[in-house]
Amino acid sequence: MSEINVTPMVDVMLVLLIIFMVTAPLLTAGVEVDLPESSAAPLAGQDEPLSVSVDAEGRVYVQDKEVTLETLPQTLMAIAANKTDTRIFVRGDRSIDYGRVMQVMGTVTGAGFTKVSLVTTLQQTGAAPAARRGS
Repeated sequence: MSEINVTPMVDVMLVLLIIFMVTAPLLTAGVEVDLPESSAAPLAGQDEPLSVSVDAEGRVYVQDKEVTLETLPQTLMAIAANKTDTRIFVRGDRSIDYGRVMQVMGTVTGAGFTKVSLVTTLQQTGAAPAARRGS
């Protein structure tokens, strides 16, 4: 009676699993943004949203490509293939002026996009809010 030795197959599968676990976080391209916290529930969606980020210096990025505020509508329309019902997530650094984030959101909605959302990190329950420094 012959038997199949599955040990080498299990070894290969474990190695592949480790490789995918290590490389998967590296595949997420984006801009480093320190997001504010919120206690709101996450929104459910079926399609992959476009990400518009505003970093701490006020620079605007679509996915990981830097764009100007003037070219933002054309860039979004080109990526979304003129579908204005594409979900767009706006990520603003917590240290950036609120007006700059609203300026970016206004530009996006002014281009005709109807599904624009702000992205935050989930607030830790039971944790006291951090004290604000400054005047």
